[in-house]
Amino acid sequence: MNKKGKIIRVAGPLIQAVGLDDVKMYEVVHVGRQGLIGEVIEIQGEVISVQVYEETGGIAPGEPVEATGSPLTVELGPGLIQSIYDGIQRPLEKVREQTGDYILRGVRAAGLARDKKWEFKPLAANGTQVQEFSILGTVKESEAIESKIMVPPGVSGKVSGIKAGSFLVTDDICKVGDTPVQMMFKWPVRKPLPYTKKIQPSEPLVTGTRVIDSFFPVAKGGTGCIPGPFGSGKTVVLHQLAKWSDADVVVYVGCGERGNEMTDVLTEFPELLDPRSGRPLLERTVLIANTSNMPVAAREASIYTGITIAEYFRNQGMDVAVMADSTSRWAEALREMSGRLEEMPGEEGYPAYLTSRIAGFYERSGVVEAGTPPRTGSVSVVGAVSPPGGDLSDPVVQATLRMVKVFWSLESSLAYQRHFPAINWLNSYSLYIDDITDFYEKNSMKEFPAMRKQALKILQEESSLQEIVRLVGVESISDEDRLTLETAKILREDFLHQHAFDEQDAYTAVSKQFKMLGIIMMFHERAEKAVKKGVPIKQIMDIPCKEKIARMKIMDEAELPEVEKILKENFAALQVAGGGKEE
Repeated sequence: MNKKGKIIRVAGPLIQAVGLDDVKMYEVVHVGRQGLIGEVIEIQGEVISVQVYEETGGIAPGEPVEATGSPLTVELGPGLIQSIYDGIQRPLEKVREQTGDYILRGVRAAGLARDKKWEFKPLAANGTQVQEFSILGTVKESEAIESKIMVPPGVSGKVSGIKAGSFLVTDDICKVGDTPVQMMFKWPVRKPLPYTKKIQPSEPLVTGTRVIDSFFPVAKGGTGCIPGPFGSGKTVVLHQLAKWSDADVVVYVGCGERGNEMTDVLTEFPELLDPRSGRPLLERTVLIANTSNMPVAAREASIYTGITIAEYFRNQGMDVAVMADSTSRWAEALREMSGRLEEMPGEEGYPAYLTSRIAGFYERSGVVEAGTPPRTGSVSVVGAVSPPGGDLSDPVVQATLRMVKVFWSLESSLAYQRHFPAINWLNSYSLYIDDITDFYEKNSMKEFPAMRKQALKILQEESSLQEIVRLVGVESISDEDRLTLETAKILREDFLHQHAFDEQDAYTAVSKQFKMLGIIMMFHERAEKAVKKGVPIKQIMDIPCKEKIARMKIMDEAELPEVEKILKENFAALQVAGGGKEE
C-alpha cells in the first residue's frame, strides 16, 4: 500500500490528491508539509477528495498527503470531564500551552492527558469472565463524577493481573483473555458505540424550566429541537438546560456559534452549583468548542465528537444530555463542502443527503442497556436550529422536525416583550406526554397531565378571545370570557415567564411546578363557580390572593400551602359577601 500521495487541487477546505492506493472512505490523512488533519469524503478512481479540519491557506498542489490507515477517532477514558476540546478533540488548554492564544496549524495534542495518574479501584476479580463494556473498576474523575472503567468494545475473556493503584491512561491495568487493557480506548466518531438493547423512554429530563417541564417535556433519551430567529433566545435556553437538567453528564457542543457564547459557559459554570450534587456545574460538563472563526469542515467533526463522548458515559449507566448549538451551522458546512465537490444540490443548495445525516445524528439518542450485568443509561439530544429570518419551512428545520419528538417554537415577538423563555405555547408540542405519565403517578402528581391540558386550553381560548377584544373591547365580552383572559394572564406572567438570572426563579423543581400550576387551576375553578353564582368579575380580579400567586415563583416550595390556604379563605369570604350582579 502506498501511504503517500500528492495534492492536485485546493479549493478552500477541500483538497484533492492522487497517488494513495487502497485509501478508504472517512480515513484520516495528513495534508501538506505541516501535516494538517483531514478526512477522505469522496473517492473517484485515483482521485480522492479530503475535507481539511484546519485552515488551508498557503497549501499548494504538489505537497504531500499521507494516509494514516484509521478513521477519525476520539479517546474515551478518564479526563473527559471538565475538558474543553475543539471539533477534533484537541484539548484547547494543551494547545494554548504549545501555541499561545491563537491556534497554529498542524498542532497535535492527545485528547486525554498522558501525564496525569488516576487512582484506579478494581471491582472485577481475577478469573472473572467479562464481556465488552463489563465494569473492571472505577476512577474518581471529579467530585461529582465517578467514571467506570469498562472492557473495550470487541474484547471478552477472563480477567487477570488486575490490581488497585495509580495509573496513566496508557498503562495496562489488567488483561482480558490475552488482550492488555488500558483505562482508555479509541472509537471512530461516525460509528455509534454498541449496546445490548434500546428501551422506550419513560422519565422526563427535568430542566427546571417551567414551560418545558410542565407543558412540553422531553424524556431522558429523547430528542428536541429549538428553532427560532436570531435574538429569540435559543442559546440562552440551551444554557439553561445545560445548567439545570438532571442529567449526570452534560456535553455542550458549540458548533459554529459565537466565541463569547462558549466564554459564558466557561465563566458561569464553575460558579453555579448543581442542584443535585451541590458541586460546581463544570464538574459534570464536557465542552466542544468549534466557534464561527474556526474552519468550516470541523463543524461536522464537532457534532460527532460530542455524541460519541456522550455514548461513552451512557454505556457506564449514566444519563447524558447533549446540547448542540447550532445544527444549522453544521448543515451550512455540509452545503459548502457539497458545493465544492460539485454534487447535485437539493433544496436551497443543501446536499441531497442532509436529511439522512441529521437523522443519523438524532438516532444516536435513546435509553439503552449495555454491559454485563446490564446497566441502563441514556443520551438526550437537544439541538438549536437557526433558520434564516426564523423561517420554519427551512430544509434544516423540516429535516429536524421529522426526527425529533419535542418542538419548542421560539418567537422574536415574545423575546421583544422580555418574555423568557420565548417559547410559543400555541405552536410548540411534545410527543412524550404519554410515555412519562407513569412518572407522575409514581411521584404523587397524577393530576399533572390533566392540569397541563386544562392550562393549554385556557391559553388557546385566550388567543381566540384577543381577536374579539381588539374589535369590541374587553367590557363587551362575558364575565366567563374575562375570567379566561385573567387566568391566561396569570399563567403567562406568573408561571410561564421565568427569570434566568434570579437565584430563586432560575430553577423550579417539578414538585413545585405541580403545586404552582395546581394553585392557578384552583383559582380558575373557584373563580368560575363564583362567576356562576353572580359574584362581579371585578371583585374576583381584585382578590388579595392574586398578589401571592404572582409571587409563588420566588417563594420556597414549603410556602405554597400557605398560598393555597389564603386562596381558599379569600374565595370563601367572597362567596359570603359577594352575591348579586355587578351594578
